[in-house]
Amino acid sequence: MRKNVADEVSAGAAVHLAGLRKHYGEVRAVDGVDLTIAPGEVVALLGPNGAGKSTTVDMLLGLSTPDSGTVTVFGRSPADAVADGAIGAMLQGATLLDDATVAEMIAMVGSLHRNAMPAGEVLRRCGLTELAGRRGSKLSGGQKQRVRFAIALVSDPDLLVLDEPTAAMDVGARREFWRSMREYTDTGRTVLFATHYLEEAEEFADRVVFLRSGRIVADGTVATVRALAGGRTVRAVVPGAGEPELLALPGVTAVDLRADRATLSSDDSDRTLRALLSRYGHAYDIEVAAAGLEDAFLSLTTETEPAR
Repeated sequence: MRKNVADEVSAGAAVHLAGLRKHYGEVRAVDGVDLTIAPGEVVALLGPNGAGKSTTVDMLLGLSTPDSGTVTVFGRSPADAVADGAIGAMLQGATLLDDATVAEMIAMVGSLHRNAMPAGEVLRRCGLTELAGRRGSKLSGGQKQRVRFAIALVSDPDLLVLDEPTAAMDVGARREFWRSMREYTDTGRTVLFATHYLEEAEEFADRVVFLRSGRIVADGTVATVRALAGGRTVRAVVPGAGEPELLALPGVTAVDLRADRATLSSDDSDRTLRALLSRYGHAYDIEVAAAGLEDAFLSLTTETEPAR
């Protein structure tokens, strides 16, 4: 018998979530999520605290059971995918062993998988070679994150799920982490990561998914989602200008004025710019840019007050 379309999509997808729901009493943590991720995609899962990101990830990993809906990973249940080593997960709260060395922890987890990567290769990829003999209790917060990444990578998974992967890392460590990630994704692997660093999503994700109140409110490329925010941003140094006067310029919807540096959100940047230069001919350092991912994030994930 020929499979139906839904079955074919599920079987060919790296991740397929259909009608996913999880409620805790009156709280609808996840409220009807439909999401398909193709093999090889790098997807950022974004949303404010309480949007449903962690609950969605827990169900994807089989750590929580949906109230309704289905989850498949490469056509298998989460439990089967985890048992086969097809999923590697880096969870921010995962506990490391204080008395074991970094190399011992990686080797220990690797021993649980049939096709684990050599520990030395994992250490190299994650920039941990020099820390191989250091015990867990002696690691900094950023170093612990890198060890969690190594543990997620050791099974050589086809799907990596990362929760706030660069939390506690300094700028250099974050750069090194994403270098390692590029090396991994260049092999055609799939990555789903949740982050509060929107610049990371903007730079590294093929696709961004915004959650709000347990539902997907936007899903597409960075450029597509940025366009949903609408408008442009006009930045300029405007000596002597006041916020009320700038807000009164045509097209301006919001103003951020710090010292003489003004940032104007506008739904008609041409009119705004002409009026700005007409009224403040001494303005300088003028820039006009499309709305960024942060603008889209605020626009799409901010709850509005119900009308009374």
